[in-house]
Amino acid sequence: MHGSLKSGLFGLYLLFSQASFATSVFRCEDMNGHVTYTLSGCPVSHDQTIQHASNPTPSSGRPTLMAAPSKNTKSGEHTDNQGPTVVGARDDGCGNQLSTSEKRSAVIRKEVRRGMTRSDIESALGKPDNSNEQNGQARYVYKDQDGRKRQISFDENGCVRSKR
Repeated sequence: MHGSLKSGLFGLYLLFSQASFATSVFRCEDMNGHVTYTLSGCPVSHDQTIQHASNPTPSSGRPTLMAAPSKNTKSGEHTDNQGPTVVGARDDGCGNQLSTSEKRSAVIRKEVRRGMTRSDIESALGKPDNSNEQNGQARYVYKDQDGRKRQISFDENGCVRSKR
């Protein structure tokens, strides 16, 4: 009976030790089918799904090389002309001109700033009184209580281009 208790505890240990090497990550896929995995979430324009990832140790107990380095490059040297891909940086579609705290402050103060999206503007000012689109660019018109108009123009990406 003492031996079966030991084997039961060992099995429990193995179960928890393998679980510690597992995590869930976000699988982000853009309109072109390019897939990126990140812990920080996906950009708004990407499809996001949760992906369970685990890397259990092989039964031999020795680490396994997941990818072999290229023989014609030195360590740390990139062969592509793109440079490294940054994973985890959120792209707001407007060039990240404003930090999230700057956007949040602008929305609370009902300000319109370059780098804000249509949804940011609607969060700050509500739905526009009038809107139109021409050549892929949108314009929102807001009227205040005195009848004055405020126009906000967006570029083809839905980012604030100008305000009047």
